Parts: sequence; C-alpha cells; structure tokens
Amino acid sequence: MKRSIALLLASVMLLSLTACGSSKDTSAAPTAVPTVTSKPTEALKPTATPVPTEAVKPAEVDVSGVKVAAPNGAPAIALAAVAASNPDNYTFISAETITAEFSNATSDFIIAPINAGAKLYTMRKSTYKLAAVVSWGNLYFASQREGFKLEDMNGAKVVLFGENTINASIALYVLKENGIVPSSIEYLAGAANTQSLLLTDAEAIVLTAEPALTAASAKNNKITGYSMNELYKKATGNDGYTQAGLFVKPETAKEKPEVVEAYLKLAEESTTKCTTDLQTVAEAAAQLGILPNANVAMKAIPNCAIRYMSAVEAKSQIETTANIDLKQFGGAVPADDFYYGSK
Repeated sequence: MKRSIALLLASVMLLSLTACGSSKDTSAAPTAVPTVTSKPTEALKPTATPVPTEAVKPAEVDVSGVKVAAPNGAPAIALAAVAASNPDNYTFISAETITAEFSNATSDFIIAPINAGAKLYTMRKSTYKLAAVVSWGNLYFASQREGFKLEDMNGAKVVLFGENTINASIALYVLKENGIVPSSIEYLAGAANTQSLLLTDAEAIVLTAEPALTAASAKNNKITGYSMNELYKKATGNDGYTQAGLFVKPETAKEKPEVVEAYLKLAEESTTKCTTDLQTVAEAAAQLGILPNANVAMKAIPNCAIRYMSAVEAKSQIETTANIDLKQFGGAVPADDFYYGSK
C-alpha cells in the first residue's frame, strides 16, 4: 500500500480536527473511559491482505480505480471497511501534509478537517468540494480527579491543545456558553502533550481526544472523560460539530459522475458500519494501520462520533461551526459552490 506512516496523535491534533456566559446546567454523566491493552501512539504497518470479515461490497459501477487520501486516526475510521477491500488505492498521510494533498490534487477523494478544506477553497488554493461530513467531534475534557465533573472546571486551570485552532475555539465557546469559567486557560502544542499531562498530573484538567483517551485510560483507570459534544449540544442543539469531511475532486465529479455517486454510497455504508458492525470496522482499522490493534479500535471507535451526512444536508450545521470562529474557515462561511451537489 502506498501510504505515509504517521503518528496517530498527530492526526488527532489536527482534528482533527476554539470565559463568562449565562449559567446553564452542566451536570452530565461522564463518558465511560474504556480500558485498553496497548497505547495507540504509533500506527502499525499495514498489510495489503483484505480483512477476513465481511467488507463493504462494491456497487455495480466499478470504483476500483478511485484514489483516496486520509490522515491516520479518527477521521480515516469512516472509510476503514471499504478501504480494507482495496487498500492499495488508499494513502494514509501525516497531518502536516494535508494542505499539500489538496494542492497537488492527485486524489479523487480526501478526508480532512472541514475548516481546512473550506479555508483553502475560499483562498483559491483548492478546488475540492465537500461531499459529506463523516466526523462530528472526538474531543473530551478529562481528569484523574476523583469524582471529576464538568463543573469542576469552574475556578480551575484548564489545559487545551492547539492554540488558535478550530478545536480550541470550540472548546472556549462551549465553556462560555455553558457558564463554565476556568481560573485560567493554558495551551500545549497537541493532544500528545495534554495526554502526557493527564497521565502525570493527578489534578490536571485537559482537553484530549479519542483514541488518545482510550490509550490514557489503559495506563490509569482513574481518568474520567466528558465528551465536548455534550456541552456543544447544550449550546447549539446540534449533536456534535462538523469536524472532518469527505472532499471530492471536481474533475472526477465532472468526468466520472457515476463513479463518484457509487463511491459516496460505499462511503456511507462504510461509515454506518462503525455503528452496526463494529467488529468489522475495528479489524479493518487495525489491518490498515489506522489504529494500533482491534482491541483499541473496539473501545475507541464508539467515542469518535463517526457518522455520514451529505454536505448539502449538513450545510446549516457547518455554518454553525464556522460562525464560532470564522477565521478558521477563511473569514466567512463557505460559499454555496463549496458543497458538492448544491444547485
């Protein structure tokens, strides 16, 4: 398989995926943090052998020539089931090369953070159009503190990762909208850094992400995590924010429209399997090197908010996310022609 092996947490950092508002109820049951048997800090080298479990079957239209690029980690999980049946056509790239992937325009489809694709499109550095949203937020507030609750962030130091990124912008937004006022906000470079702090400081409250949270819990079962999506839903009414999407090359859409439609159907089926056939997806993710092994994948995937929605259908939710920090989207909400299938 042609691919670039990348650190799993590098992609999590990208996603990858922004304090005093009116007081709202912040009580919520903590997300169960699973115990895993290995730390997903480095992807395994994949083999080209298809998974022995049932994979997504191709449509009548031949899509065997479709080329797809995706960062390792949570967003790539969406396509794991379909990629396992034809792995040579999938390139898993490092987080740092996503911009170049858009500019080079060698792939028919790219999975990437939606704000990154939108910003490049607005700046005329990419012509790729958003076809679907596949990842809806894999970020968590977590701590080792005994009985940790969301309201414990009031008056406490909270450590985020990725200053001046969409992740940090949304984190700040949900804290403010839910009336949570930390004593201070500090930043570390990435999810790997906040994961390390979470493991070494029993009093730390950090922003982390799946599957890093699953990895941390394998080392310390005192860790409690709350999905940031709980606070996001209270603030917006939406079940998660529009984090990562599937982008289509316009030339491919124009020259091979039937191939694009057939592949989007397969992508939707693959994404659905994250809920309906977790074992198949976990085995595929491990085989492809997206996650280190099936055991980690089984525990982490349900917490990654993977689901498929066409870009046109998700337009209003994308605009809700964009309006939290427009500069992360190029200074404006995406134009109508950014959406594949828009009229």
